[in-house]
Amino acid sequence: MMTQKKVKKNSKPDGKVCGNCSAPEGNESAPKLLACARCGLVVYCSKDCQRAHWKANHKQHCISKAYRVPQHQKPPDISKGADANAAASGKMCVICQNEFSTDDSVSTLPCTHVFHGMCMSELRKYGVEPVCPLCRVPLPPGPEKVSEEAARRYMVIDRLVEAGRASWSTLPEWAQREVDAAIAGWRTAAQEGHARAQSNLGLMFEKGRGVAQSDEKAFQWYSKAAEQGLAQAQCNLGLMFEKGRGVAQSDEEAVQWYSKAADQRDADAQCNLGLMFVDGRGVAQSDEEAFQWYRKAADQGDADAQCNLGLMFEKGRGVAQSDEKAFQWYSKAADQRDADAQCNLGLMFEDGRGVAQSDEKAFQWYRKAADQGCAVAQCNLGLMFENGRGVAQSDEEAFQWYSKAADQGLAQAQYNLAEKFEHGRGVAQSDEEAVQWYRKAAEQGHLQTQVRLSRLVSAGRGTARVEPGK
Repeated sequence: MMTQKKVKKNSKPDGKVCGNCSAPEGNESAPKLLACARCGLVVYCSKDCQRAHWKANHKQHCISKAYRVPQHQKPPDISKGADANAAASGKMCVICQNEFSTDDSVSTLPCTHVFHGMCMSELRKYGVEPVCPLCRVPLPPGPEKVSEEAARRYMVIDRLVEAGRASWSTLPEWAQREVDAAIAGWRTAAQEGHARAQSNLGLMFEKGRGVAQSDEKAFQWYSKAAEQGLAQAQCNLGLMFEKGRGVAQSDEEAVQWYSKAADQRDADAQCNLGLMFVDGRGVAQSDEEAFQWYRKAADQGDADAQCNLGLMFEKGRGVAQSDEKAFQWYSKAADQRDADAQCNLGLMFEDGRGVAQSDEKAFQWYRKAADQGCAVAQCNLGLMFENGRGVAQSDEEAFQWYSKAADQGLAQAQYNLAEKFEHGRGVAQSDEEAVQWYRKAAEQGHLQTQVRLSRLVSAGRGTARVEPGK
C-alpha cells in the first residue's frame, strides 16, 4: 500500500471572496460575487451578507467611486520647516511623523509621495477624503481592489500554463507583462498590509514566478500574512518550517502554524497536522489524534486526507480496522484523481479486500494512477501484463511499465526489469543490463536482488568473473 503523504495544495493565489462570510467565488454557495454599488471594491455572495457587512463596519469605510477618479493636479509647495523638509525629501511619513527605516513597507502614490503602507491602510479605514495627505491628489483604488485585479491577471496566465499552452520558464511577452503587472499589484496591496496579497506574493517568491526565486522572501511575506490570521499563509508557513526552507527547520514551529490554520478549518493544514501526529514530529505521536485531523479534512473533501484516512482504516491505526471503510475513503479520493488512492483502490480490487475481487477493475485503477506517474501503480500494472491478469498477457507491455517505475527509483520495479533483461522476456537478453538494474535495486536494500546479483557476478555474467578467493 502507498505510504501516507503530504502535499501542499495551498498553491493558488487567493482571488475574490465575500466581504462578510469569506466564501470564494465559484463556490457552490457563491457562484457569482456582486460588488458593492457604491464603492465597487468589496464583493458579496448574497444580499443578506451585504446588509450584515454594511451594518457591521462597511458603512463607515465605503468610499464612493467618484472620489477615486484620478485628477491631474500639481502638488502644492510644502511649507518650510525641519519636518516638512524631511517629508518633501521622502525621509519621513507625514501621517505618523516617523522617518522611514530599511525594514518599513512603504507605499508610493502616483503623485510620487511616499508613506508607510500601514499608515495608508489606516487612513483608508477612517473614511477620510481619499486623497494624498500632502498634495490632495485622489488616491488609487484600495488594496482589496488592487489585489483582486492582480489575481485576475495572474489566473489568466496560470490557466494558460495548466492547459499546456505555455510554461512558466518561457512565457510569451504579453503573458510576462500580465504576470509582472500582477506582481506589482500584489506588492502595492501587500505594502498596505493586505493579507491575501502578502500571501500571494510569498507564493510567487517560493515558486519563482515573475520574481527571482527566494525562500527567504517567501517566508517573510507568508509571515506577514500569517500574523494577520490568514489560514492559507499559516499553512504555507508551517510547511516552510517543516522543510527548513527560508528559515531554520523546526517541527515544533511547523505544528504551531499548522494548528492555527487547522483551527480555522483549513483542510490542507488539518491533513498536514495529522501527518505530524502519525510521525510524532513536533508533537507526541498519536494515531488517534492523526485520525481526528484526517477526518476533519476528509469531510471537507480533501483528497489527500481521504486517502490517508483510508490507510488508517486499512491498517487499523487510531480506529478499528475496516477494509470496507478503507475502500470507501480510497474511492472518494480516487474519484478526485488522487493517484495514490487509485493505486490503493487497485490493490483492494486485486486482493478482494473490502470489495468483490476483480482483476479487471484492479487493472483499470492501476492504469489511471500509472498514467499520472505513480511508480507503484506502474510496477503493479507491469505485473498485471506479465501475468495476464485483467488484461491480455504481454511481456513487452510489462517491460515498458517496469521501465517507467524503475526510472523513478522504485526498487521492486528495478528488480523486475533486471529479470526481464536476464531472461530476455519482452526485451533483448542482456546480462550487462540485468546486472546494472539488479545493482540499482540492491543499493536500496532489496534482499532478493542481492541474491540474484551475487549469482550473476559469480558466474561472470554481465561483468568480469570473480574467482573464489580473489
